[in-house]
Amino acid sequence: MSRLGKMAVTIPAGCQVRTEGNNVIAKGPKGELKFAGSDDVDVKIEGSSIKFAPRNNSKRARAMWGTTRAQVQNIITGSTKGFEKKLEITGVGYKAAVAGKTLQLSLGYSHDVNFPIPDGITVVTPKPTEITISGNDRQRVGQVASEIRAWRGPEPYKGKGVKYEGEFIFRKEGKKK
Repeated sequence: MSRLGKMAVTIPAGCQVRTEGNNVIAKGPKGELKFAGSDDVDVKIEGSSIKFAPRNNSKRARAMWGTTRAQVQNIITGSTKGFEKKLEITGVGYKAAVAGKTLQLSLGYSHDVNFPIPDGITVVTPKPTEITISGNDRQRVGQVASEIRAWRGPEPYKGKGVKYEGEFIFRKEGKKK
């Protein structure tokens, strides 16, 4: 039994949810999101909550039960509140700035890295060493944050690079004389 799948998802005020076959569509103040569900999971809207149940007792149906519930919760949260990831830049001369639809990163290379900001994603740099990525699709926000971090991940000796806010970097001891 899926512990997560058994819990119902509550629909907040200001969000409209409807189903079309296996698809679940949520519309809220941040936009409209769609999730294409699996044939193995039954989705029912009952009042202001959504309930999920596997259609049979196969291993795939039980696996997709909790996954479907989590994905529907994400599209409802994304259409009402949105998602946000913060990155921190550490290192001498390392900085970021937004210019139009590109993020310019100075990460110690001989050239600046110009990262194109995808549609539906908002990137803000409140300080030159902080990047805030926000949008309504959780997967896309995380993917963009991961791609930016991949340009110069944090290294274990001095901690220089791009890291997630609150991420712990295991530090190594340098050479000894």
